[in-house]
Amino acid sequence: MARYLTISLDKRGVSCRAVLLDRDAPRTCQAVWDALPQSGSAYHAKYARNEVYTLVPPFADPAPGRENPTVTPIPGDVVYFGFEAWEIGNPAYGYEETSAAHDTGGATDLAIFYGRNNLLINGDAGWVPGNVFATIVEGLPEMAAAAQDLWLRGVEGETLSFARAE
Repeated sequence: MARYLTISLDKRGVSCRAVLLDRDAPRTCQAVWDALPQSGSAYHAKYARNEVYTLVPPFADPAPGRENPTVTPIPGDVVYFGFEAWEIGNPAYGYEETSAAHDTGGATDLAIFYGRNNLLINGDAGWVPGNVFATIVEGLPEMAAAAQDLWLRGVEGETLSFARAE
């Protein structure tokens, strides 16, 4: 039986529904499912292009490792990244002091992609593959419009939340 997530930009009051890709990324799906709900400050990508993400403390033990990886996510992809502290805590990235980016244990990045032509590369680190663990099946146009609003007007005070859905 399929499992679903509700993903929300809380301040903007917009949400979408995503189906877990249990067959393609079973370890990642289970790790995320077991850790729900998750919520944190929303960020719009600087490098990857059409991405909105949040950083939360690591929750997968053990980490799922690579499965269903991509460096070219498509619209509707929901992606998991596990980062070590040295990979993401660079002060130049501009995360506030309370962000999970500065946690000594690293951070988990949960991201949604809402448009085309994404490339997961970081000028400082190179390729940044992530695990595609879900796909948005309802509400992508509304999330894309809200994500563009984040890009144009800023992310301050916005949270990105992931929860189990019926």
